[in-house]
Amino acid sequence: MTDEISNLFKSITQGIYIVGVHDGQANNAFTASWLMQVSFSPMMLALSINPSHSSYRLLKNSGVFAVSVLAKDQLELAAHFASRASSKKLSAVSWDTHRTHAPVLTDALAFFECELDHETDAGDHKLVLGRVVNGELLDPNAIPMTYADTGNMDGASQLFPGSFS
Repeated sequence: MTDEISNLFKSITQGIYIVGVHDGQANNAFTASWLMQVSFSPMMLALSINPSHSSYRLLKNSGVFAVSVLAKDQLELAAHFASRASSKKLSAVSWDTHRTHAPVLTDALAFFECELDHETDAGDHKLVLGRVVNGELLDPNAIPMTYADTGNMDGASQLFPGSFS
């Protein structure tokens, strides 16, 4: 039943994003799919992040993060940033900074920059709420990548239980 549960959760429409974080001279970015808009006023995004991830510490220390929206044809970028933390991850791609100084991929479909508003526990993750302070649609003709487009790139199908209890 693990594949059935995995496929069930992949039916929830969600995009694939590269989240950029920084703390002074340290920069990192990681692939995320658990992100959504949660408010119009103020404009806010919610991001789910594993608190043991090295990027979580950078986000907490700086109080900012940037979200680069990936296009459907950027699966290699999603896989690249899904790998373990490394100082070389960002050196392999073109990126820039804007208002928050968090890394933004220059080849992204769009980007959002957020200032940390607050967070709450969410099982084995933290749910981080960020106020959107900047953003831009970079490629209005691109089609956004969805989580289903990634197959089992992240190995998440092995994390689902065998049945509901």
